[in-house]
Amino acid sequence: MTENNQDSRSVDVFGVGNALVDILALVEDEFVRGHGLNRGGMTLMDSETQGGILHDLDGNLLQMRSGGSAANTMIGLAQSGGKAYYSGKVAKDTNGEFYRQDLLAAGISFDVHPATESNGPTGTCVVLTTPDAERTMCTHLGVSTTLAATDIDVDRLSHCKYSYVEGYLWDAAEPRKASIETMEQSKRLGVKVAFTFSDGFLVDRFADDFHKVVSEYCDVILCNADEVRSFFKEESLSECARKMSDIADLAFITNGAKGCMVVENKQIVEVPGYPVHAIDTVGAGDAFAGGVLFGITNGYTSAQAARWGNFLASMVVQVQGPRLEGSQAHRLSKVIPS
Repeated sequence: MTENNQDSRSVDVFGVGNALVDILALVEDEFVRGHGLNRGGMTLMDSETQGGILHDLDGNLLQMRSGGSAANTMIGLAQSGGKAYYSGKVAKDTNGEFYRQDLLAAGISFDVHPATESNGPTGTCVVLTTPDAERTMCTHLGVSTTLAATDIDVDRLSHCKYSYVEGYLWDAAEPRKASIETMEQSKRLGVKVAFTFSDGFLVDRFADDFHKVVSEYCDVILCNADEVRSFFKEESLSECARKMSDIADLAFITNGAKGCMVVENKQIVEVPGYPVHAIDTVGAGDAFAGGVLFGITNGYTSAQAARWGNFLASMVVQVQGPRLEGSQAHRLSKVIPS
């Protein structure tokens, strides 16, 4: 293991993201096509449109999870043996209370004051998984768009080694401000900043913002192959990794079952993935990020952290839903021998 100069801090990561209740369903391709959805992507929609999709899922077996990308990542970190805070906005409604209790049960500290129901419902994301394991997300952000800079608990942030912000927050003005507040306070407090691009459509829509965030705030970048191609407007993944090495000290670029590239101090190292039969890819990137954040905040090398992230992602794609059940810490010694 490598020495971590932030070992005196008691919490690994302060996560910030959209607090969404995930509603999971297995569907055929025709269902996705019939609703005109962006297959394999995320579509923002109002409650009526999402309600129509839920109506058409009547008779399907549905599962619920506390979710949102960054929340799933914090759960992956906690399941690895780490400790996390999470900031996201829910309403004072049934889904909001479900969300809070589910996060607490997963070992995540979550105490952002809920908004009154008059501000809207807790956000929900209908996750449609087709037989090829591809996930298509239908998201109504609800009250999550009211997450504000004043919701960021700076005292709690000061006890963390890293902050972690998801790119999905750029879709609304107030959460975007909360993201920048988290990053600026992190820099002031000596807390390192990790940022995930979240989705290629965000990279395209907020290209200037993302380039600015990377250059001004970020210590660690997490993205996938498609996102980094959009970021640099470059098809060659190896060239994207080279360009990333020019602007970031540390980045992790995932490439599906092939594993990931670790870009660190101008060096690029490929860390292979795990060959498994995937049934549902939802949450794979989030689990990878959770494993990586656990690794880099607990003294593992970047390559070791990536290996653990690859392993968690390979486990998640073998189950329905965005996360594993229970602690995974007992697997660490087998995946990363001492």
